[in-house]
Amino acid sequence: MERSIEKNGLVNLLALLVVGASGFAAARYVNSSAGEVTSLYLGLGLLVAVVSWFQMRLAGRERLEKLEFDELTRSPAGGASLFESKEAEVFPARRAREQFEKYFVPVFTLLLFLVQAGGAVLLWRWLQPPAVAGPAQPMVGLALFALFGLVLFILGRFAASFARLEGNRLLQPGAGYLLLGAYLSFLVAAGLALGQAGFARADFYVAKALCALLGLIAAETLVSLILEIYRPRVKGKEARPLYESRLVSLLGQPEGLVTTAAHTLDYQFGFQVSETWFYRFLEQALGWILLLQCGALLASTCFVIIEPGEQAVLERFGRPVGGGLLGPGPHLKLPWPIDRAYRYRTERVQSFTIGPAAGEPEEQARVVLWAFAHGKEDNFLVANRQPAPAPGRSEGADTTDLAAKPSPPVSLLVVSIPVQYQITNLLDWVYNNADPANLFQELASREVVKYLVSADTTEIMSQGRLAATEELRARIQRAADAYQLGARIAFVGLEDIHPPVKVAPDYEKVVSAIQQMIAKTNSAAADAIKTNALAGAEVTRILNEATADRAWREANALASAALFTNQVVAWRAAPTVYAERAYLQMFPRAVAGARKYLLLTTNTYDILQLDLQDKIRSDLLESIGAPPPAKTK
Repeated sequence: MERSIEKNGLVNLLALLVVGASGFAAARYVNSSAGEVTSLYLGLGLLVAVVSWFQMRLAGRERLEKLEFDELTRSPAGGASLFESKEAEVFPARRAREQFEKYFVPVFTLLLFLVQAGGAVLLWRWLQPPAVAGPAQPMVGLALFALFGLVLFILGRFAASFARLEGNRLLQPGAGYLLLGAYLSFLVAAGLALGQAGFARADFYVAKALCALLGLIAAETLVSLILEIYRPRVKGKEARPLYESRLVSLLGQPEGLVTTAAHTLDYQFGFQVSETWFYRFLEQALGWILLLQCGALLASTCFVIIEPGEQAVLERFGRPVGGGLLGPGPHLKLPWPIDRAYRYRTERVQSFTIGPAAGEPEEQARVVLWAFAHGKEDNFLVANRQPAPAPGRSEGADTTDLAAKPSPPVSLLVVSIPVQYQITNLLDWVYNNADPANLFQELASREVVKYLVSADTTEIMSQGRLAATEELRARIQRAADAYQLGARIAFVGLEDIHPPVKVAPDYEKVVSAIQQMIAKTNSAAADAIKTNALAGAEVTRILNEATADRAWREANALASAALFTNQVVAWRAAPTVYAERAYLQMFPRAVAGARKYLLLTTNTYDILQLDLQDKIRSDLLESIGAPPPAKTK
């Protein structure tokens, strides 16, 4: 039996080596990425099979050693001498096997995990679409990988059945990789067949899926390494090899899942559920049930319903069928993957944004300041009108003053430009260009850049925005028509125009200076209006006063002349009376400001002493005896 298990393990090892090398050569010959990834799986299986075969040899030597020990212990002399020796000296083969499982197997499993993880990452990066070409001779690769799968399947099934016998547990890791390699070879052959049928990227997608599966196997190996630290060791119980992958065994032998489920049900319900007629029937008819479900699923792909406002392109093996367009409503077609229907919203107005997006509606409602970034911003070059040279300086004058040099006739602006369009010819949209949506956006971006470098910053930020949107719409429409995109531009808008955040403070300073200049100009105009009005009013007042003074002087002069004429007549009539009366009229006016004393006695001789120093204010003397002022209501 020991010779048989070791021989079977060696056969598995050689099969993985030969098929893996042949599969890699065939994959390189037909340029199949999935075939090269499958070769990596077979290489990993080869490493596992080598370690498993070596462990089988150690286990076989241990069994032979145990048989020899049993024979020697039957004789009295041999048994006494053996019991006096150390255990390591009595069982060197067992000691070697334990050391191998204790030290070498964990290290090998760790290296296996590194190879699996590194292979998954490197292959995933290598399998980028630009670096991958389609298969060169798919029919040759299909035949070879189908043959490889058949050979691996036969050997794997035999090894898996042989591994179920007691004592043959170490055959299971290699058998699992043999069966997995067989199924992967069949999958590669199916991918090559799909490539021959018109699905050129089927081999690439199969390779991507195999890389993802390799990553899952690496993750399982890592988890097994971590759990091995906490796994309880039971002496005498055969342990599962650490490098054996449960996921590989499950994929290679999916029927083992049914057996495991049967044992689980028996344990949960407490009786042999797997022995009932229903479970037996289900186990026998499971394949037909799954096949019926797959048939129903495939039949459901024969119906397609196009919603209102949509159109669909119907393709058969990648080529349009008949008119190629399906309108709204139910339609019949051949099952997938023969016929495929691709839906497009032709009546819906679609949009994309050149530059930073305007944001959510609640964000648009808030005030957006130039000095604060509100998303990813793309700068556009916008032209400036060349300013006139400064007075006293010629345009060609050479100067070393950097501040005096004129600024370049360009500016940077952040502009959000939404473009709304509608698909008018679906066949042109789908078949004239590989990626129409991306091409449309690139054309629109190009036309926007070309227009902005010829526009003026001041106009496009103020009154010229409407004209700019109309010009942009016409330019983008002409570019789309040149590439036969089959789309109509519905709207082009200019939103959220502002300078870059870094230079926004300088723009604000310029705007502030302009506003201050306008404010001072208006203030000076108001002062001019006020000053001119006040000056006109003062001139009018002075002229009116001069006119009034002239009239008063003229009237006064005429009155004085008339008075003198009348006085001459009175003087001639009575000169003495006239002089006396003139004296008496003048005397009160002459002594109006002098203090007067009245002497009422006449028959005495008085001596008068005059003290000309004021003792009392004249206003107080005048107020004595004066009547009180009248009260006003």
